[in-house]
Amino acid sequence: MKRRADVVVITGASAGVGRATAHRFARHGANVALLARESPALHGVASEIQALGCKVLAIAVDMADAKAVEEAAIRIERELGPIDIWVNAAMATIFAPVSDITADEFRRATEVTYLGTVYGTLAALRSMRLRNRGCIVQVGSALAYRAIPLQSAYCASKFAVRGFTDSLRVELMHERSRVHITMVQLSAINTPQFEWARTPLPRQPKPVPPIFQPELAAKGIYWAAHHRHREVCVGFPAWKAIFFNKFFPSILDRILVRDGYAAQMDEAPLPKKRSGNLFEAVQVDYGVHGRFDGQSKSGSLHWWLTSHRNELVAMAGAIAGLSVLAWARKGRDDRSRQGLD
Repeated sequence: MKRRADVVVITGASAGVGRATAHRFARHGANVALLARESPALHGVASEIQALGCKVLAIAVDMADAKAVEEAAIRIERELGPIDIWVNAAMATIFAPVSDITADEFRRATEVTYLGTVYGTLAALRSMRLRNRGCIVQVGSALAYRAIPLQSAYCASKFAVRGFTDSLRVELMHERSRVHITMVQLSAINTPQFEWARTPLPRQPKPVPPIFQPELAAKGIYWAAHHRHREVCVGFPAWKAIFFNKFFPSILDRILVRDGYAAQMDEAPLPKKRSGNLFEAVQVDYGVHGRFDGQSKSGSLHWWLTSHRNELVAMAGAIAGLSVLAWARKGRDDRSRQGLD
């Protein structure tokens, strides 16, 4: 009997990591539900997924609206079938010093990036718990561990997502639930957020190099959805930031004092007429990539080692076993020759 195609929900699906992830799942035969605010980009990605031969359901929804998210989940189950995988990738942010961010801007960034993840998770759990199966993937960042200047709203939201996820994970384990929750911590990714994120800075915001393409992030998210790991890092910079922040946070503070501002601002001045997506969707389809294709890497040795670690451990075990057998055989041969002498 032919296996039923997975039903995958992706929030923040209209651009960047979310859009690349939708492509990844669709190419592997999944039926995909796309959640994002109403915009040409949402309809654009829906057409792309449909062209790949998969069922697609695009729903215009603001992830800060808990009721709308729950209604979207109900509609997805009715039209596509039981949800197998839910990916929380929606985010909205502002690049600015804390003193230049208003209370409303903090609230909005938190509602979309943190509470949107909570609302998506709750909607997924309502059906997954009943069936005792499914996977929820939280798209995180190295900034869920190491906060940096000019991104307080985003860092705080990702810290909160990590805390929420860790609590929920233990609760699911306590229930002996087969629902799995994981978090994917990303390095800097070349997405359109740097074109539309609200900012009062004098120059265009940019990701801190080294930069990776969204397709690498999508590989990591797809892999995490099909392997029961607590957390995975995509790209060595994410792992390095998390590791060094654990042991040397004060040193990182000083490095960021020196480099944290300049590293996040491009040479190009901020355009006078620039759309921002914090409070409303940008009515331009930016696609998957940002403007940093020339500086971005499509692969990562660290990610390859991470995604092949089971095979590498098995290979190392086999080599060690063969080495022990060879050593034992050599010892027997040596003893045999000594007996003949």
